[in-house]
Amino acid sequence: MRTLGLVPARGGSKGVPRKNVRPLAGKPLIAWTIEAALASGVIDRVVVSTDDEEIAGVGATWGAEIPFMRPPRLAGDETPTIGVVRHALELLPDFDTLVLLQPTSPLRTAADVATAVRLHEASQQRNCVAMTEAADSPCWSYYMDGGALRPVLGDQVPLRRQDLPRVVTVNGAIYVANARRLAEQGSFLRPDMVPYLMPRERSVDIDTEFDFQLCEFLIRNAPPCK
Repeated sequence: MRTLGLVPARGGSKGVPRKNVRPLAGKPLIAWTIEAALASGVIDRVVVSTDDEEIAGVGATWGAEIPFMRPPRLAGDETPTIGVVRHALELLPDFDTLVLLQPTSPLRTAADVATAVRLHEASQQRNCVAMTEAADSPCWSYYMDGGALRPVLGDQVPLRRQDLPRVVTVNGAIYVANARRLAEQGSFLRPDMVPYLMPRERSVDIDTEFDFQLCEFLIRNAPPCK
């Protein structure tokens, strides 16, 4: 079984400009993901998919391969990730397993990557997706309906925290799938997918300046294990 680690990193990020190459606790953001992938011991090639020459150079410096540049049509704000994945698999077809590692999850460790891949293998190659316990239960969430508040999950709202069901959410850190089936099905999120549960302190997904500063704080004050 050959496994491709794909790190998607376009140059046009807006929430945090140039975030993929911005220094985080002493090294570029993307370097944290490349290092975890290389150290996991379960990935044969670590490839960065980017449209940006600077990101490509930084990725190569930290040990990733840049066998192609992503075309502009796959580098827009609305480009779906599966399009980027399919493009990579078309150019690199000789892989059985695809591991998607977004650089915006720098606190995920090599051990996290290895465990997720092994869960995928042990479950007869069902998709494995990293998740974490939700900070807020959807049972206590409401939506605006004109001037009224409506419970998202209907009228049966538990009143005590002890009665809330355990809820987990996708954290964006690791996605593992059979490469051929993923290209055909077009999604990592399947009804039979296997969750890999990660603690909240390793599940920060950088989308805003606050997220970036939070990761910096966590790394400097409680560095993640390897």
